[in-house]
Amino acid sequence: MLGKIFNRCGGYTVIIIRLALGWIFIAHGGQKLFGLWGGQGLGGTAQFLQSLALPHPDIMALLAGSAEFLGGLMVLLGFYARWGTLFIIGVMAVAIRTIHFKNGFFIQNQGYEYNVAVIAMCLSILFAGSGRWSIKHD
Repeated sequence: MLGKIFNRCGGYTVIIIRLALGWIFIAHGGQKLFGLWGGQGLGGTAQFLQSLALPHPDIMALLAGSAEFLGGLMVLLGFYARWGTLFIIGVMAVAIRTIHFKNGFFIQNQGYEYNVAVIAMCLSILFAGSGRWSIKHD
């Protein structure tokens, strides 16, 4: 009985992931770019990236914030969502490499657990496409 109910709802899977992932990254990008929702804005993000010894922290802050904000918007709307997921995966890969990997897996130790979950969500959209409720099916 329960299986039949959930089988009928299978078409909603991608939109649920798209809405959650899109909003999360619009918010994170908004923090980095515009200082929204308690974020540091571009200047604070650049300072943080400089503390990690990343080259060209001003440019990297703009790229990271833009990839998150625009990637999140693309995913949320289903407008070239697969490209949006690639932007987000790129940011997550850099975050794992520069910050989280050395801390191990678990999030309570600043590990890469969250990043892996985000990448898995992105891969779901990358493989399945944006679904039927999207601006542009891809």
